[in-house]
Amino acid sequence: MRNYKRAFGSVGMAACICSAGLIDNANAQSAGSITLSTGWLHIAPQGNATPLTVESIGGVAVNQQLAGTGAHASSTDTAGITTEYYVTDNIGVATLFGLPMKVNLIGDGTLQKYGKLGTTRPMPPAIELRYHLFSAESKFRPFVGLGVNYTWFTQVRETNSQFVTDSLGPGGSTHATLSSSWNPVFEIGVNYAIAKHWSVGASVNYMPVKTKLTLYGQTAAGTQIVSRSTLRLNPVTVFVNVAYTF
Repeated sequence: MRNYKRAFGSVGMAACICSAGLIDNANAQSAGSITLSTGWLHIAPQGNATPLTVESIGGVAVNQQLAGTGAHASSTDTAGITTEYYVTDNIGVATLFGLPMKVNLIGDGTLQKYGKLGTTRPMPPAIELRYHLFSAESKFRPFVGLGVNYTWFTQVRETNSQFVTDSLGPGGSTHATLSSSWNPVFEIGVNYAIAKHWSVGASVNYMPVKTKLTLYGQTAAGTQIVSRSTLRLNPVTVFVNVAYTF
């Protein structure tokens, strides 16, 4: 009888421990917790560039649009990192980062024959407010996010020598800049808990990013030629990730 009571007590205690574990697992993404996510980030620009306009030659204003010229940014892949702090069970503040990536600028219209015109490395960190549907006990939790992004560009390079020669003549040279900008971020996504602290997720966000492309050219004789275009990147970004909640 004593052994029966002891066994019954042990089973009862084990049941309590399992129940507590299930509750702890269900509330992993709740107020006060922090989630770190990492995974595959695919960036697919949706916009294009306005026709190139020659603004000045040798310091003299020209403002001549080169009809039929255009360009667009290529898609690229990198590793993404997201952190999120749960202010409440349903509201979180998230930061979004991507490891440095390279984007190619591809010629369109009359510039299509050149293919890749140049490259750059955009830096587009973002911060956003997220609202998670359902309760903290739910394994499946869709969310929507709204935030702000600051994009700047490094290593902006003109890499097509034939384009430079055709534009500035033999011996000509050029360098380019892209302006930085603040932009809104719109996101939808979902998380699915697979263990006490682990979950998998996927999200899609959109940022209407616009930047000013400026080309500073110089002929072999030393004449300065400045040209500009507006490049709308407007990337749709897909993030597939694994997350750990502390």
